[in-house]
Amino acid sequence: MKSIIITGASSGIGRATAELFLEGGWQVGLIARRGEVLEDIANTYDTAIALPADVTDADAMSAAFAAFTTQTGRLDALFNNAGMFGPSAPIDEVPLDQWMQVLNVNVGGMFIAAQLAFAQMRAQTPQGGRIINNGSLSAHVPRPNSVCYTTTKHAVSGLTKTISLDGRACNVACGQIDIGNAETDMVAALKSTQPDMPTMDVRHAAEAVLHMAELPLNANVQSMTVMASQMPYIGRG
Repeated sequence: MKSIIITGASSGIGRATAELFLEGGWQVGLIARRGEVLEDIANTYDTAIALPADVTDADAMSAAFAAFTTQTGRLDALFNNAGMFGPSAPIDEVPLDQWMQVLNVNVGGMFIAAQLAFAQMRAQTPQGGRIINNGSLSAHVPRPNSVCYTTTKHAVSGLTKTISLDGRACNVACGQIDIGNAETDMVAALKSTQPDMPTMDVRHAAEAVLHMAELPLNANVQSMTVMASQMPYIGRG
């Protein structure tokens, strides 16, 4: 049975993806801060393992990864998904503490999860695994007033490319999925001010992640874009 850890698994794209992998027979480690939500999922699926942790807490994340691999024996994949949008404002109106919060979650948290996954995948036998980073269409072109989110998603692209290169020596594949307007709470909040904004079912994004994860390690989706087809242009991600 294959195994995956999913961060940000309590809601949105993370939860939809976790449930799809569980339906597909994977062992799934669920990481998020809301432990009670993770326990509800774990009580529904026999192969779900609740791992409450804040992705910015390196010690808690290390303990979560260790607890998961103790039970599963290995880690085949990581969906590095946890993130936040942050303030919607021009740069001169963004409080520095909120900028740092988005940076810590979207870049620092992704780095911590990827570092732990890479170390496990390099050390295990047989060696290797797959890391899938959740980027955004904002990694290509920004929304208005999204300086925090957009900057961090460009950083995620750099993280993906570097891990993909460095992982060749130890059979660790790394790719990125850039999702545009999947129906989540975050997108619903944006849609409340833009009622005509095109969206798509979040399950389509989850299915794309599953496709990436199920490839053999000698094949890799380096970058995939999944977006609502009626979005007027790629910059509306």
